[in-house]
Amino acid sequence: MKIHFHCEIFSNKIIMLNNGASQMQDRVKLDLTFDASLLQEDLRSLQSSGWVDHFVKQNYDGDWSVIPLRGPATATHPVMMIYSDPTCTEFGDTPFLDSTPYYRSVLNRFHCSLQAVRLMKLGPGSRIKEHTDHDLSAESGTARLHIPIVTNAGVDFKLNGTRVVLGEGECWYLRLSDPHSVENNGESDRVHLVIDVQVNAWLEEMLQTARVETHNNPISLTLSE
Repeated sequence: MKIHFHCEIFSNKIIMLNNGASQMQDRVKLDLTFDASLLQEDLRSLQSSGWVDHFVKQNYDGDWSVIPLRGPATATHPVMMIYSDPTCTEFGDTPFLDSTPYYRSVLNRFHCSLQAVRLMKLGPGSRIKEHTDHDLSAESGTARLHIPIVTNAGVDFKLNGTRVVLGEGECWYLRLSDPHSVENNGESDRVHLVIDVQVNAWLEEMLQTARVETHNNPISLTLSE
């Protein structure tokens, strides 16, 4: 006997956007993809620039470091450039962006106000402990987007206790006001382009469209007995 199930999968992690009309998951893959080889080419051009250790030492073990591409407009030292200040209202490009033409073209694809933009590297055997970033959710008006540049199968990114697998060149919204952690159990670096943006009508539409595509893919199962 065969039993056929037809179902749609919905997340129980949802939020309301600012306009009160849309809902979405705690993780959404946007309908934006980028050339991983070009992302990696720009990364190689910055390797001699020097990575800055993340200053929140209590949140990680191992190597978690940053190169700032955009930061507070008044910042002149790399340590200050990497700080994603939630009270900052004026942001500007850093000199590091000048040598990365593909990253600049990537940023031009986002039709919303860009805030901090950073390359963030988690070395092999390193981990970011579970924590929350209270100001980083679409409902609060600021969203953090992740574009993996290099990654490996040993990376374990958990959001709300559930693993998120992010592929090179993909673009993901993650609701990081929720508990999240990352472990790099692989043998190579994991580097993401991390973009903080102000939520506007364009981004809300992108998130809503991606939500519909994610939720409205029915899954059919056939069980044999």
